[in-house]
Formats: sequence, structure tokens, C-alpha cells
Amino acid sequence: MSLGAYCVICCRRIGTLATRSKSHTSWRNIRNIVRYTGSLILGGSLYLTYEVLALKKSLTLDTEVVEREKMKSYIYVHTVPVDKLENRDPFCTVDIEEHDCAVWLLLRKSQEDDRAARLEAVREMSEAHHWHDYQYRIIAQACDPRTLIGLARSKESDLRFFLPPPPLPSLKEDSSTEEELRHLLASLPQTELDECLQYFTSLALSESSQSLAAQKGGLWCFGGNGLPYAESFGEVPSATVEMFCLEAIVKHSEIPSHCDHIEAGGGLQLLQRLYQLHKDCPKVQRNIMRIIGNMALNDHLHSAIVQSGWVSIMAEALKSYHIMEASHAARTLANLDRETVSEKYQDGVYVLHPQCRTGQPIKADVLFIHGLMGAAFKTWRQQDSERVLTENALVGEDRYTTCWPKTWLAKDCPALRIISVEYDTNLSDWRARCPMERKSIAFRSNELLSKLRAAGVGDRPMIWISHSMGGLLVKKMLLEASKQPELSAIVNNTRGIIFYSVPHHGSHLAEYSINVRYLLFPSVEVKELSKDSPALKMLQDDFLEFAKDKNFQVLNFVETQPTYIGSMIKLHIVPVESADLGIGDLIPVDVNHLNICKPKTKDAFLYQRTLQFICETLARDLEN
Repeated sequence: MSLGAYCVICCRRIGTLATRSKSHTSWRNIRNIVRYTGSLILGGSLYLTYEVLALKKSLTLDTEVVEREKMKSYIYVHTVPVDKLENRDPFCTVDIEEHDCAVWLLLRKSQEDDRAARLEAVREMSEAHHWHDYQYRIIAQACDPRTLIGLARSKESDLRFFLPPPPLPSLKEDSSTEEELRHLLASLPQTELDECLQYFTSLALSESSQSLAAQKGGLWCFGGNGLPYAESFGEVPSATVEMFCLEAIVKHSEIPSHCDHIEAGGGLQLLQRLYQLHKDCPKVQRNIMRIIGNMALNDHLHSAIVQSGWVSIMAEALKSYHIMEASHAARTLANLDRETVSEKYQDGVYVLHPQCRTGQPIKADVLFIHGLMGAAFKTWRQQDSERVLTENALVGEDRYTTCWPKTWLAKDCPALRIISVEYDTNLSDWRARCPMERKSIAFRSNELLSKLRAAGVGDRPMIWISHSMGGLLVKKMLLEASKQPELSAIVNNTRGIIFYSVPHHGSHLAEYSINVRYLLFPSVEVKELSKDSPALKMLQDDFLEFAKDKNFQVLNFVETQPTYIGSMIKLHIVPVESADLGIGDLIPVDVNHLNICKPKTKDAFLYQRTLQFICETLARDLEN
């Protein structure tokens, strides 16, 4: 503004000189023009110089600050000769900011030789919720697998500790995930399998081959002997093919040598692809987690499982509000955690509490054994009602729970390890067409004993809680354990047993038509349920004789209402006289057979009496 005004004044002065005489005009005009032009140029130059310097100052960046921020996003590894790596501290030359010292000190502490120090470092990391994103990334990139697994099993750990799984390899040309899964199953050995599993593996390959061929031809159909089984899965062709093969791979993964073949054949990456593709199909995801959990039983495969990114996936699943998903993830992570877990949880053995690392000492075990037509989770849910079913998504676990041992009992008795056992019900439909005979109570009891002993059952005082035919399995397991010295700890540490409507003297079920019997129980078990069954009478007599010398506390519940089977049949499955073991209290409850183990609320008599029995029976053990 000032410069413009100055120019106007100069011009006006030059204009006023035009009236003067011509003799003076020429020279004076030249002199004035030079003077005013020089002033104008000098003033403008000074002004422009000032503006340029001010602009430069405002745009100057502190490059040191930029470099410091850049360094925070990377882990810098110093090049060291291989022969000097063994005795070198990886954190001794790290150049870090003062406010990042705590992060690197925790990393260093997590890799010390002292186990207690390592556990403390992981605990402190999991409790850190005020760090910046780059600090979590430092831990994620620099921690070892042992620390990563510990963070995954820590309840409060931030998911930013876990890097996304590495990119999956591309599928082969003209191939699909269904075909890759079938090829993986076909590559597994047919050795070390019982006759039934060999039969169903070949059946799965045959049926999946036919369905894939039908899909490529624009037609969806299932032929052969697998039609009823395939139709039971649903209407989605790809999910049916995958489920058909996954069921067989689950059984293969129970054999250690076959786990090596699954890993070598790219199974970890293929299963991860399926897991991501079927986020809306819980049954597919659960079977995949069963396979990974079985593979985690083999210590030499832990590195491959970690490197393939499964720990990140399991860490997220463990925080799920769905009890089944969280329990499958908890089993896998426990099998990977050799730092704090010495037990190994085989397929069908699920820890409901504690599922994460905890400072709470565990002083006793409570085991839940469902009946043959039940499951590890759904058998022990809260009793359903129309109002609860429509509102359960909006209420808390104290009002409705899909598994009361995990929610209610774990809060009331935090010093307990709560385990629920599941039979291999997924293959039970297959075995109906298997040329081999189904499993008897004696066979199942030995199978479960082996799994439970591997999980450390018997190392602590314990209580058994069983429903229906699960109670017969408990009696048979205790009898078998008493005959084997290596299993004597299970008998010696048993403090009590709760029986929910267990048919000690047989069931009316066996008196009905063959169709009704098959609807509820497999044929072998139905024969053993008959009142005149020699196996059932021998089991009852042997157990009474065995229990006389033991200090078992026993509590029996029995239904008084009939159970509706479908819409036409009403059946009193276990009458009062059959539920009377001859030892302990017998309490009739005004419910049917299915709801005898499902309390209506946390304050209901069924749950409160069960809780009282547990607390009184384990009172001395919990106090010590």
C-alpha cells in the first residue's frame, strides 16, 4: 500500500512540472525521473527481500525431528558376524529415545533366562494401554514367539501387539479352495487309522469329487452313499464340500505324523484362507480351529503355526463374546503356551476357566461330562424360554448365559479349573453307516481317561458333574482308573460326584420302538440302557462295591416331568427309581430330562444347590 502511494505522488509531481519553461523541463525531468525511479527500485527491493526471508523462515523444517519420528517406525538390526551372535545382547546397542526406554527394557526382560522375569514382562506389556501405535508395533516386530503367545493368552492385552497374518500364497491356476482342500485330504496317509476312519476318508474324497465335478458342469448334486450326510450340512455347495473334507481332516490331525503331512502340504495357509472366507459360518471356523489345536499338541510344529499368523487370529478369537469360539481359541493357545501350561488339551477337552493367564492359584478341578446326545457347551446352557430367547442378545451374562459353568461358576469359584468334555459327535452320523460297530461305554471311558490324564486331571482335588449317560461314563472311568496304577491319582483326588438324571438302573427309553431308540441313542448304548442289560447291572454293582471304600460325596438330581420327543411322543426318560444310585442324596426336580442340568436363573435351586455342594465338598482344599 505505501509503495503504491509513493508511486502516485511521484507521477503527480512530474505532471505539475509540464507548465514550466521548456529550457528547464528536459533536464529536470530526467533528474527527477532518475531520482524517483531509483527510490522506487530501492524500496521495492528492500520490501521483496524482507518478504522472501520471512517466507523462508516460516517454511523451514526441522529435519532432525523428522528423522527421529521416522526411526520410530522401524526396527534397526545391526549386522553382526554369525560366530558372535550367541554371546551378543541384541538390545545393547539400540539407539532409542528416552521415552521409549520402557518398551525396549520390557522386550529385553521378556527374553531373559529367568522365567519369573519373563512372565512379569509379559504381564506388564499386557497392562500397557497408553502407548502410541508405533510402540505396539515395536513389540509386535521384535518379540519372540514365546512372548507373542503369552500376550495372546493375556486377558487385557491390546490387539495391536499382533501383526496381521502374512499374505497367503496364490491358488494354482484353474483351482479353487474346495479342490485344494480335497487334494490336501488325498495327500494324507491312510495308515494308523481305524477301519471306520479309512472308510469315511475315502467316502469324503469320493463325494467331494462328484460334487466338484457337478459344480463345474453347472449342476449341484450329491450322489452315492453320502447324500443324506451331505444334505444335513445345508444348501451352500462350497460349504458342503469343505465341511465334508474338514471333518475327515479333523480326525487325521489327531495323529501326530499326519500333522506333519498337513503342515508340509501347505495346510496351515489353506486352512487360514478357508477361515477368512467363512467368517459367517461358525461351524467351518470351529472345525478349522480344532485342526490347528490338534496340530499345536506337537511342539515341533509351534514355529510353523506362529509364522503362519495363527497366533494373531487366535488372540482375536479368544476375546470373542461367543463362548464356543473363545473356547476353541483358548485350547489352541494353551497347547502353544509351554511357558505356563504343562498340560495338553486333546480334541474334545475344553478349559472353560481360566482361559487366559492368571495370577489366581488353581486349587481344584471340576469336570463336566455331557450325555451322548449332548455337547460340551449347549448341554450346560441356561434353560431357554421364549422371552429369554428373544432378549438374550440384549442382556448380560448374569441374566442369560449359553454356558453357566463358564460364566456363573467361574465367578463364584475363581480358584477352580473348569473343564468340559465333548464327544466326537460330528462323526457319529457317519458311523451310522460304518461297517464297524459303534463305541460302547467301556470304549468311550478308556478314550476319555487318556485325554483327561493328558490334561492333568488327577493332579488336583476334583469333582465330576455329569448328565444322563455321562454319569455312566464317570462311573466306568473311575472303575477303570482304579485298576491302573498310572491312573490312581484320578481316583485318589476325586472328592465328589453330581449326577443329573443318570439311569443307574436303566431307562424306559429301551422299552419303546426301534425308531425312538435310534432317535435318542446309538444302538450299542441303547442295549446297555435296558433294565435287563448285564453290562449296566455289572457297572452298578461294581461301582457300589468300589465306592464303599472311598470317601466320595454324592448328589443325585432327577426329573419328574416327561420329555417331549418331537410333537407326538412324550417320554419319562429316567424315572426316580432309576436315578437312585444308592449313595448320597436324591433330589427330585420339577423339570424334564433335557432341563435337569439347565438352571432357569443364577438364583434357581438347581444352580444354588450345585454351587453349595461344590463349595462344601472342596472347602478344605480351597482353604489350603
